[in-house]
Order: sequence, then structure tokens, then C-alpha cells
Amino acid sequence: MPSEDEREAPAADPKDKQIADLAKLLGEAIAALGAGAAHGHSSATVGVGEEDLGTVLPHQIPAAGMMNHSGSGSSVSSGMVGPTGAMPHMMPQHVSDIKSEPDDPEKGALVAVLQFLKKNGLRGTEELLRRESQFFEEVEDPKPFGGPRESFNVLSTYKNEGDPAEYEDAYKSLQSFVDKSLDAYKHEASLVLYPVFVHMYLELVYNEHSEMAKSFCEKFGHVQEDYYQEDIIKLAAVMTRDHMNGYQIMDTFRASQFTVRMSRDSYSNLKRYLSERGIGPVPRIIQNNAFFILYNGAPSIGNGYREALGSFECVNKAKMFYGLLKEIELPNVAIEEEEEGEGEDKPKKKKPKKDALQKSKKNDPNAPSTNRIPLPELRDVDIIEKGKIMRDSLKRVTLSKDMLPSICFYTFLNAVGNVTCCDISDDSSLLANGTSDSQVRVHSITPAKLRAMKSVDNLEDIDKDADDVLVRMMDERTAETVKVLQGHSGPVNSCSFSPDRSLLLTAGEDGTIRLWSLQTWTCLVSYKGHVFPVWSVRFSPHGYYFASGGGDRTARLWTTDQHQPLRIFSGHFSDVDIVDFHPNSNYIASGSSDRSVRVWDNLNGNCVRVLTGHKGSIFCLAFSPCGRYLSSSGADKRVLVWDLAQGNLLAEMSHHQETVYAVAFSRESNMLASGGMDNLVCLWDFAKVLEDNHEDGEVNISQQPQQQQQQQQQSPMATGGSGSSTEGKRESLLLRAFPTKNTPVLGLHFTRRNVLLATGPYDG
Repeated sequence: MPSEDEREAPAADPKDKQIADLAKLLGEAIAALGAGAAHGHSSATVGVGEEDLGTVLPHQIPAAGMMNHSGSGSSVSSGMVGPTGAMPHMMPQHVSDIKSEPDDPEKGALVAVLQFLKKNGLRGTEELLRRESQFFEEVEDPKPFGGPRESFNVLSTYKNEGDPAEYEDAYKSLQSFVDKSLDAYKHEASLVLYPVFVHMYLELVYNEHSEMAKSFCEKFGHVQEDYYQEDIIKLAAVMTRDHMNGYQIMDTFRASQFTVRMSRDSYSNLKRYLSERGIGPVPRIIQNNAFFILYNGAPSIGNGYREALGSFECVNKAKMFYGLLKEIELPNVAIEEEEEGEGEDKPKKKKPKKDALQKSKKNDPNAPSTNRIPLPELRDVDIIEKGKIMRDSLKRVTLSKDMLPSICFYTFLNAVGNVTCCDISDDSSLLANGTSDSQVRVHSITPAKLRAMKSVDNLEDIDKDADDVLVRMMDERTAETVKVLQGHSGPVNSCSFSPDRSLLLTAGEDGTIRLWSLQTWTCLVSYKGHVFPVWSVRFSPHGYYFASGGGDRTARLWTTDQHQPLRIFSGHFSDVDIVDFHPNSNYIASGSSDRSVRVWDNLNGNCVRVLTGHKGSIFCLAFSPCGRYLSSSGADKRVLVWDLAQGNLLAEMSHHQETVYAVAFSRESNMLASGGMDNLVCLWDFAKVLEDNHEDGEVNISQQPQQQQQQQQQSPMATGGSGSSTEGKRESLLLRAFPTKNTPVLGLHFTRRNVLLATGPYDG
């Protein structure tokens, strides 16, 4: 068991936080002053990146000044355009002539730093900064926390004394430009419509033109893409400058720049339009709030361009150890098999078989070291369990398009609106479900019944050296097929079995996580850390660690023997709806209502992947057994598969008509299953996805995203058919869609022998 020193994260020093805040403010002030001194205005530069950054998130549109971007490398296959102070010799002409407010943002940042220094009594630093900047005006004392501190935030960048009536005409002109563009450029040119709309609205609100802002939103809000409408409804609630402080959607818009991915030809077309417009709200907003990712080749048309609609800029270049940990060596297990041949009276022979789990003794270069993070030592019972896994793997059916899995569906009757979550243990012997009335029910789905441990007095009479001591510890009089656990004070949102089936985790709307013993059937610990409902909890494949995500926009890493989290992963802009552990336990994936998936490193707490492309909240995640691929789905009804090695979108699979709540890979990763509220279990040919990408030479998918988009046609045998992608017609990835009578699918699980188990409440 890892030591306490190895597990605990160092506590943050308040002085360190003050220094970090000061450094951040100083950096902003110096950057602003440097930009003003060098150019007298905000500028845009072109950097050259080594690779395109892939798909992007639909609603991340910040105000200017939050992030700086610069390119790296020397490849000419792709480029990035965004505000930065680097490489001025590559500045596009159409932006260099655009001037925006040079003084207010710079002065505001400088005043913010001076107020911070004054508040903390750093007189010497304040005087030095005043001399360096030649700024000797008096500054007011900073107002209390929560007050309208314009100089302390980036909202002042929305300040504009121009004519508010020009916004509507300017946006109509932009729409006209998009409509009149050639078909080859029209789709990509339309990508700038939404960020311009949002920031025009916010500028009107900030400059106290509320009525014109309301009219602007009503006139142009409904013409935006469907998946933006939810955000536009929230945006319309921002009616005054005070509303812009502390509002969740404003945090989202200010988080980073809106990323637009387009071809160089489309960018040149847009550049000509901006040059013709000269100075105005459209060029200014695009300059300050858009980050362009350029690629060579023909512009994307049709459905392909939609994957690049809106996102925040992110670079998935961090090294990720996605390989599996080296397994311990187990002795060859003799398995009784009948000798093939005629006659039923032939004796059975024991044949040793090669351990399927130890396919190669070579070290995987992509796997982390076994001591990268402390993992619990294997007990004897764990070694026995691994032997069972090996034996089951030898009898596993290899799935393919010609060999579909058998599906067993467990239906909860008289439970519509009551069952909120479910989970199946790894050995497929136990099924747990949470309810809206605070209960947790554990079902045995094998002939073996659930038993409780004997009392302490009766345990003293047991022979502790007996081989079946664990069986003798259980009280036969308590045998039942269902056990009920009570303790939460609100709906139970998530549950997860430990790998050895001795523990169960549950997360509730009461903000707590409870750890239950499946031997005594009692609550052992109540973990309190989240300040809002906990939406998801998941045990590590190696036990001991578990992860959680909640309404406080954080994911957290815990251990069963400590009541405080080891890591708090902060970065999402909305609720963390789902978390999942990587098979090697070194990483955690989190899906959020901000429409992004993030992968976190448990060792240092860093975010190593940001996967964007969903158009709705994400409710389910699943890592492939090999660890390289991650599947996600949710409210946008699409199943996306990501390659973690590159951080790119590998495939998109569309057939569901309602929200998807469950995805699962088969044990050998040949097949992917998905299920949701449309009462369907869909099987997808993931082996074909891998074959297609292997044939394409495993190119960098972010350069030209290979998206498998299906247009299914019903057939007598399956709801499948031919499909197409942006690169040409392909055979549909959908192998089969199995409809239930009227039961939404809440959980999916492949057994060790590749039987698919599904669960859900019957909606009569």
C-alpha cells in the first residue's frame, strides 16, 4: 500500500497564490504596455504550427486579452492566426490596419496591478512600476470582493464609444458576404458568424445599450446553428454590465479564444472582405476574439466542416502514456477440455494454455512505469481473480461483423422515473442501481445469493486456517438476491463496484460520496468535498483510487483510506457529468456540460488532452481495453471516438435519435456498443475504423479529420446500410441496431467472454 507521503498532494501556500496572482497581473500589464509601445494597437500575427489542432468546441468565445497564442515549429502544412506579440514580420496586412481602443485595456491592466500592490503594501514594487511605465496618476483602493471592479477583469475590453446603430448593419453585411461567397468558401466563412454575434451583443450590453442589444439578439439569434440555441438563451439573460460578472456563461466566453478552422483559400477570401470593411466592429471582433487554424488543401464542404464549428484553442502535444501496465507473471493454468473426436466416452485431458494476458514479455514503450504512481500490492485473492480472468479470456469469442455478440437485457420493472444509474461488476455477477428516493439496490445476477458477514462472536469460532474461511465467514441465514443500502439524503446519481467486488461507491445529489462494504452491507465512509451535487463516481481498475465529478465544475481523485481528495482537476467551464479511469490508472477522463472531454494526469494533476467536437453535454465515456482510444457521447446523439496518442477525432458514428447514456468497448476492442433514450442498442464496427486509418497510413488526423458519418437505411435484418464520410463513400460502421420494447438503455457492459449486458427501466 502506498505511503501517506507518496499519496498526499502538497497543500497550497496562500503566499504562493498571492505571488502567482501578482505575476499574472504583471504579465498582462507588461504585455499590454509592450503591445501599445510597439504598435499602438492590438495586432494579429501568423505562427506556423507543426500540426492542426483538430475539432473544436462550439461555444468557447472569450473576451480579448485572456490568452496569447503563438505557433511553433517550421512545418508549412498548417498555420495558426491569433493575437500575440511574436513574429511581427508575418503580420497580415488586413489586420495591421485595424485599430481598436489602445488605451483603456492597457491602462486598466496597469491600474489593476497598482491596486494589487497597494492593497498588499508592496510600496517599493509600486514605485518601481510607476517609474518604468511613467504612470503617476492616483489609483483608487480596490473595492471589496464581489463588487463591480472593472479594472480587475477583462470586461473593460468591451468598452466602445462607437455608434451602437452600426452593429446591426455590420452584421447584416457579414451575413451578406457569407451568402454571396462561392459554395467552396461559404461553409467555412460562416464559422465567424457566431463569435461575431456573441461579442457584438456583449459590447452592446457592456456599453449600456440594453434595448439595442435585446433587439439585436432577437433579430439574429434564431439564425444561428441549432446547437448554439441553448447558449443563446443563456446569453439573452445578460442584460446589464453587472450581469456580466460571475455569470457562468460569461466564464465560458472569456475562457479562451474562439477557434476557427479553415483552409488558406477560405482565409484569403475572408481577409479580402475585412480589408474592404476597414475599421468597424466586425474586423475588431474577429481580430481580438478569433483564433484561426489554417490548413492546405480544398475547403471543407457539407457535413465535414461542422466538426470544426467553434472551440477554444488547445494543443494536445503533451506526452501521454496510454499503454497498459506490465502484468505480473502467472503460472500456466491447466484447463480441462474435451478432446475433439468421435465418441463421448473419451477421457478429458488437461492441456496447459498460454496466458492470454501475457501476450508479450516486451515492454510497451507507450506504457507508464509500474511505479509511476503508487498502486496497491496484489493480494492472494487478487492473483486468484487474475487467473479467472485468464481462463475466461481463453474461452472468449472474438467479435466481428460476421460474429455479433449475444445480448442479455436486465429490465427494471415498475421503476420508470425512479432508476437513476446502474453499474455491473467486472466479473458480471453483481448489478447495482441507484434511485431517485435515495436508495441503492444491489442485485445478484448469478445463482449465488448475497450474504452478510457473521457477527463478531460467531467469527471467533471459525477456523482461520481453513481453505474456505471466506465462505465460513458468511451467514447463510442472511442470503438474499437483493440488498438495499440507505444513507444518501437525495437522489443517487452514480455507482461503481470495486474490482474485487467487496466495495461499492455511490454519489448523490446531497454532495457526498459513500463507500459501502458488500460484506457487512453498511456504509464505511462518507466523503465530503464537492460543494454541489456529485454526478459521477468511478473506481480505478486497480482499486484503491477512485474519481468523481460534480456540479462544482471539478473532477477529483480520491483514495479509499483518506477523506480528502488527492487531486482536484479544475478546468471545465460547466458541470462535470461523467468521469472514467484509464485502464492503467494513470489518467482520468472527464466529460462536461461545456461540451468538452478532458484527460488528466493523476501524477501531477495536469490536463494532457482536451477533446472538443461535441455539440451538447457529455454523459458517457469509455476507454478501449488497449488504452489508446476513448469513446464519448451524450446529448448531441453522436458517438465520437478519439485517438489519445494524437488527441484527434478518429470517427463519428450517428444513428441514435435521443440522448446516449451508455457506451462500451468489447474486450478485444473490435466492437463498440452504445445505448440511450431512444430504446436502441447499437453495435458499431470499430475494427473497420482501425483498418481504415491503418490503410490511410495513420496520418495526422487533425490535418484532415477522418470522420465516419453514417446515413443509415433500414433493412429487414438491421437498422444499417451504406454510409459516407467527408473523404468519400464508405460502408456504414453500424452493424446492427437492436430496439427494446420500450426500455431506455442506461448501462452497457461486455462480460469477459464478450456477452453484452444491458440495463434500463421499462417505460410502460
